[in-house]
Amino acid sequence: MRQKRLMSDLDQLLESRGQTAQLGAYVTAVRFSAQDQAAFALGDGTLSLGGDFAPIQAHNGAILSLAAHPTTGFLTGGDDGRLMHSTDKATEIAKFGSKWVEQLAVFAGKTPLIAAGVGKTVHLFDGKGAKIRELTHPSTVTGIAFDAKGKRLAASHYNGASLWFTGSTSAPRILEWKGSHTGVVIHPEGSAIVTTMQENSLHGWTLPEGKHMRMSGYPTKTESFGFTKSGRWLATAGAESVVLWPFFGGGPMGKAPTELGMGDGIVRTIACHPQQEVVAAGFDTGLTLLIHINQNQILPLCAPGRGAVTALAWSSTGSHLALGTDTGFAALVDFTG
Repeated sequence: MRQKRLMSDLDQLLESRGQTAQLGAYVTAVRFSAQDQAAFALGDGTLSLGGDFAPIQAHNGAILSLAAHPTTGFLTGGDDGRLMHSTDKATEIAKFGSKWVEQLAVFAGKTPLIAAGVGKTVHLFDGKGAKIRELTHPSTVTGIAFDAKGKRLAASHYNGASLWFTGSTSAPRILEWKGSHTGVVIHPEGSAIVTTMQENSLHGWTLPEGKHMRMSGYPTKTESFGFTKSGRWLATAGAESVVLWPFFGGGPMGKAPTELGMGDGIVRTIACHPQQEVVAAGFDTGLTLLIHINQNQILPLCAPGRGAVTALAWSSTGSHLALGTDTGFAALVDFTG
């Protein structure tokens, strides 16, 4: 009885403000569109949309990547080798044969850009889906990210990362560090690039200097990370709590990270609030917490027991949070009112 009461307490926000569904397949990603509609990408190729979780069959196989289209709907990449645009139905933008479309990134500014990582190549499209050019790398691309102005694109791969100018045909700047780099983010001010690594650590480079930054000590591989809105903190998964590296006061080098939100397992997924210094953290047990960094406040959102949290995303204003798990549980939580 006590255990049930505890679970109920942890689910209070979910029950009072959330819409939930069992979607029947692994939730590989969640995102919000430009119109703040939620989408849940599934391992069976289905894209479930909105609070009623309306299904669209987007791929013949698993959806491996998901992004908001620059103007409307969603972009998905699948293990069927297709890049798709979905609104009320799915339309093919490009087909890459048997190669998986594992990475997607979008810049939704004045001149929209779409980037799709397929094998060793990043295919760059304009906002209407017309191919601009191909960016070739020495090994498989494992992560891609635009900077805040859409002028540069970073791609992680074996032995480092490449930094391209999107409006130029010049060769990229190569940022080298031996090892397997598995994902990439760019600081909101463009002053640093950070990659996750296979070796339970992160590596970074300052820009433009290129000085190395190494962030280690994780018990497992970091699968999810991102900068807070201000850029003061890099929030990371891969430990028993959210590990926050300070990117101020000369950090992160020589500075100890802050750890918040100790749970009952390992943090699997994080999502930084778009307007506040708040991080949502999903654990491999299913526990989901909201962490207010400046106030050092922890708020439970979802109790353990629904599978590992594999996907988290905030709407553009932070009014809604979407989450999904590896058992197909999905939730859309409304923080307005």
